[in-house]
Amino acid sequence: MTHQKYGLVRVSSKKQNEARQVKEMIKFGVPKNNIFIEKVSGKTFNRKEYKKLLDTIKSGDTLYICSVDRLGRNYDGIISEWHRLTKKLNVIVKVIDNPILNTEIAPKTLMEKYLQDMTLLTLAFQAEQDWQNIKERQKAGLAVAKEEGKHLGRPKIVRTDKEIAILQAWQNNVINLDEAMQKLGIKKSAFYKLANELRNI
Repeated sequence: MTHQKYGLVRVSSKKQNEARQVKEMIKFGVPKNNIFIEKVSGKTFNRKEYKKLLDTIKSGDTLYICSVDRLGRNYDGIISEWHRLTKKLNVIVKVIDNPILNTEIAPKTLMEKYLQDMTLLTLAFQAEQDWQNIKERQKAGLAVAKEEGKHLGRPKIVRTDKEIAILQAWQNNVINLDEAMQKLGIKKSAFYKLANELRNI
């Protein structure tokens, strides 16, 4: 049976670009169809694409990740999943940014094993520490914004005087529903959404 190459690509949000990681995977011979792409926080391993990967990858296959923090951002989780991949599933793991973690070649000496283990532990610690630092900065930024009276979350939609006038005319039976929708240039579902927003005007 021919062993397969797989890639796990993860970015923390939909705004981030995964192209660099995908390019690295392809450079190492990972077929594009075998690259699992996630746009989600790595704090948990209860992730849809990661679960698909675990269901797909087989003993003897190779998994590529660009760095340990692309696997996850949870110290205990990284160590646990690394053990699951390399010991239970018998998968070869290659970390592109840290070749010392390549599990295809067994350490020749106790010192090599120690260095490999310590590298994984250090990078797992750094992955969660960085995540905690990011969250703390975000929390501090939100606190400052709140103190300064800045609006947080999605910007409020400002309705025009025309929209308000047409809705009030419909509410007062001056015009019917079809006329109101035609004047606003919207469909029924959008109209009722607008009516709900402006209910108390």
